[in-house]
Amino acid sequence: MRLASLPVYSDGMSNADKVFQPGPDNADDAAMIAAAIRCTDDFTDRFNARDLAGTDALLHFPHVILSGEQLVIWEGPGQLPPSFFDNLARTTGWAKSTYQRKEPVLVSPRKVHLLVEYSRDRADGSIITRHRNLWIVTSENRRWGIKQRSN
Repeated sequence: MRLASLPVYSDGMSNADKVFQPGPDNADDAAMIAAAIRCTDDFTDRFNARDLAGTDALLHFPHVILSGEQLVIWEGPGQLPPSFFDNLARTTGWAKSTYQRKEPVLVSPRKVHLLVEYSRDRADGSIITRHRNLWIVTSENRRWGIKQRSN
């Protein structure tokens, strides 16, 4: 594979410079954390409502999932089959997901990394599985969305 050269902008910076030297950090960390957590709460509400379009609306694309060593990149919405929630309920007994922790571990301009802990629960409240993930929530075009998830 041949890589294209990086363009140089009128300010003399290349694309690599812009990636590795982001703009000045003059953002309000508390406001960004609150927005990122609100986004994850909204995602959880839509997930528990079995609303695929609603969960997709809270993601940014391309959306990156690193599950173990497997890297999955969703280029756009609609990656899960319409039967996803029915299959999850049928095969595991899942009724809802409950989030125990959403802790900011890194905040930078327009981006919050959250340590997220949640359980998948049965209707009687018993826990099927527990999960601990790192989610990266970003602000793009003035909208907060989940950009990357890793477990």
